[in-house]
Amino acid sequence: MTEATTSLLTKLDELEARFDQIAKQISDPSIACDSARLISLSKEQGKLKSLVSKYREYKSAVSGIADAEQILADAESEEDFRALAREEIERLQTRRDLLFEQMQDTLVMADDMNVGSMIIEIRAGTGGDEAALFARDLYNMYVRYADSRKWKVEQLDFSTTEKGGFREVIFSVKGDKAWSELGYEGGGHRVQRVPETESQGRVHTSAATVAVLPEPEELEIEIPADDVVEHVSRSSGPGGQNVNKVSSAIKLEHIPTGITVSMQDEKSQHKNRAKAWRLLRSRVYEHFESKKRMERDSQRKTMIGSGDRSQKIRTYNYPQNRVTDHRINLSLYSLDRIMAGDMGELIEAIKDHDKQQRLKNL
Repeated sequence: MTEATTSLLTKLDELEARFDQIAKQISDPSIACDSARLISLSKEQGKLKSLVSKYREYKSAVSGIADAEQILADAESEEDFRALAREEIERLQTRRDLLFEQMQDTLVMADDMNVGSMIIEIRAGTGGDEAALFARDLYNMYVRYADSRKWKVEQLDFSTTEKGGFREVIFSVKGDKAWSELGYEGGGHRVQRVPETESQGRVHTSAATVAVLPEPEELEIEIPADDVVEHVSRSSGPGGQNVNKVSSAIKLEHIPTGITVSMQDEKSQHKNRAKAWRLLRSRVYEHFESKKRMERDSQRKTMIGSGDRSQKIRTYNYPQNRVTDHRINLSLYSLDRIMAGDMGELIEAIKDHDKQQRLKNL
């Protein structure tokens, strides 16, 4: 048994013990009376259940192989029994190996699997109107991909240009495995194409930045009200008389981190406040999580899920119909399909590369 396998099985033993411990705690009357604690434990139990079930099935397969091997080792065993034992060993070994691979995948990607919702922020970078149009195209690409995966998309805030581009657009994506697939999109995106406004037919380079933030539930991060200053003002820009007359725009400032959030998309002050708090929680959560990641391991530098906005991650070359992901040195000549939301091949390649890096660093 390799060192990596031993390490993985040790980790699975710990998770199984934790699963059993949670079951005991949930049945404790004192905890049953504490709804917040009970919900937190139930969610943790739910996240572990599938992995622990697989691990128990894996151990059962290993035990079954050992029993069958004893029959083969017994010189007095009848040939019929020995033949059955050989068949059983072959069947259980296949099952054991499949379960091990599934558990390994689940374990190394566990942090990603546990995120049920995210907030994506796209901002136009260098390139003026063309950059804003590119930001719009990226937004449409993600929305189409989310639609194909049956995920829920909710637009939170946006700022448009006269030509129909986005200076900035913020939206949430919620659905099964959404974070494990779109969590790699954070960083600098660059486009090379002939802009609609270019009369000479010259190729221009423009850019946009994407930030992908896990959206924590209120139970996962508690922000004391005293830590936040709220500013209320009238909304600016288009939206009719009501938007400009009523004080509906909300700005939240998180004093400990200096993070600020503004929201004026809705005419309702209440709705803007709710959206602003969602965005603030995500930004504050990501702020502290990124600090933990940096403290915990330098190995993140060799992985590709960090989402640093200053890192150029991808180039979209329209003349060559090519998309290049610079993190994994992959070029796909299917830009038209990718921009139409067919991102599956690209995302799978990135996920597989990241998984291999995480396995090396187990």
